[in-house]
Amino acid sequence: MTGACIFDMDGVLIDSGAWHRAAWEALLEELGAPARQKEFWRLTIGRPAEEAVPLLLGRSVSEHEVWRIAQRKRELYVELARQGTPAIPGAPAFVGELVRRGVPRAVGTSASRHDVARLLGAVGLRKHFSVVVTSEDVTLGKPDPEVYVLAARRLGAAPEACLVFEDSVVGIQAARRAGMRAIGLTTAYPEAELRAAGAERAIASFEGMQWSAFAAP
Repeated sequence: MTGACIFDMDGVLIDSGAWHRAAWEALLEELGAPARQKEFWRLTIGRPAEEAVPLLLGRSVSEHEVWRIAQRKRELYVELARQGTPAIPGAPAFVGELVRRGVPRAVGTSASRHDVARLLGAVGLRKHFSVVVTSEDVTLGKPDPEVYVLAARRLGAAPEACLVFEDSVVGIQAARRAGMRAIGLTTAYPEAELRAAGAERAIASFEGMQWSAFAAP
């Protein structure tokens, strides 16, 4: 029986995908390396910026250059996000139901601790998560399961009792490798790709969703 929920943040609780795509696109233009494919941004989904940089540039990048470029991407993202980033439809109500039912909750994200505090705080969700695992807390990014294994440990929950909500292929893979159930949100990838990665089902948002629909496999 599933007894705990772990949420990715971007594209799951926060509808920030548009700002991330715009930031990466602006960064590549600055570097004189425009996107090589239409859906280039999919290479970045669910990965820390440092891991996405060499994938987007298509070449080996020194550690210092990776750090510099990743920092610039974050700066561009912050500038864009000042316009305001809304919650995924239905997410506040769904999390609120989990709170009322006493379902343990965590966030497991590739974002920074600062971004989590700022973005979840802005939509009133940060207060509902006592456990938050960010890029600063892990050694390896998704699809490595470390972020979700650590979130479950901090919740005091067995991996098989955890349900993960994810919007990325690498995130679904991370959840499954951690031994957890996974539900995909189609904010970044189509249902077929999320299910192929291991999601048991996919939803467009949390609008109208209730915990009873997910509590049992």
